[in-house]
Amino acid sequence: MDSCGLSILDPPSRLGMQSHVSRSFMWPKECVAEAEGELEAPLVDLDGFIRGDQDSTRHAAELVRQACSRHGFFQVINHGVDSRLIDEAYQQLDAFFNLPLQRKLSIPKTAGAMWGYSGAHAHRFSRNLPWKEALSFPFHRTDASEPVVSDFFTSNIGQDLQHAGKVFQEYCEGVKELGLRLMELLGISLGVERRHYREFFEDGECIMRCNYYPPCQQPGLVLGTGPHCDPTALTILHQDHVGGLDVFADNKWQRVPPRPQAFVVNIGDTFSALSNGRYKSCVHRAVVKRYRERRSMAFFVCPKPDKVVRAPQDLVLRDGSRLYPDFTWSDYLLFTQSFHRADHSTLHHFIPWLLSSKPTA
Repeated sequence: MDSCGLSILDPPSRLGMQSHVSRSFMWPKECVAEAEGELEAPLVDLDGFIRGDQDSTRHAAELVRQACSRHGFFQVINHGVDSRLIDEAYQQLDAFFNLPLQRKLSIPKTAGAMWGYSGAHAHRFSRNLPWKEALSFPFHRTDASEPVVSDFFTSNIGQDLQHAGKVFQEYCEGVKELGLRLMELLGISLGVERRHYREFFEDGECIMRCNYYPPCQQPGLVLGTGPHCDPTALTILHQDHVGGLDVFADNKWQRVPPRPQAFVVNIGDTFSALSNGRYKSCVHRAVVKRYRERRSMAFFVCPKPDKVVRAPQDLVLRDGSRLYPDFTWSDYLLFTQSFHRADHSTLHHFIPWLLSSKPTA
């Protein structure tokens, strides 16, 4: 229990009614420093690339190359995901987070597990808690008769949210295809074979996360999500009209204003390793508002767990050396779930852990 008599297991939506923030949710001053201005990141129009126009493709690839070399962040429009589907996904997100608390708590994330409901990640941590609730579920393409997302909702949440499962199944299918297109564009921007990264991720097991950030009476003390780089390869996120996403670039926090027609895209640690460090893993955070709730939907593109993460040989030859040793996504996921809380230096800490944990010859 906190000194205010509140349990850290209470989600922020309940604590948000309190006039004082529990110490468990407070972050250091350097983490909550106010953003300075808006991030200058390209808005990449994918229409010409999707249609196969060579000039448009070269232009888009150059914008991506510049952004990913600098801070690992860009936005895309004309991405091929139906805006009506995005709106419907938000409606289903609202339906879930408006469920009674006990219903949400009945599908908790257990230690080491990725899937389920989390109220401020209190099942894993006791301080610097994020001021949010989240629902995470898996997505991968399967030959089974029951799609994986629909099956998750039916089996874990209930028949009354069966329609939500179908909506998110369709949403994930659309965003995964966008992710594979972006992998082609990333390959072009790095000067490797166009389909190299697309083929690497086609059978990947991705993560979908719905985020709800309640209002907070003292927003200057808390964070919706603390400063971190995503351990995954690529994050494709849609944020609602409220805003609250910040990126750390040029030694300062900068705001990313919401664009309803755009997805924000950021490089994660796994793709940084696949680019031999050429592309930056984006350092970002989420801030909260005093009077307004915020929602977002994050789709994390991941490889198949047993695939070896290794930069293409021609890229390594051009660079002269390999920056990272071989590892698998399952190695990295284990590290972030059991040994290290994801932050801005996760990959830096992972490499010595990986090398020390490998059996000697």
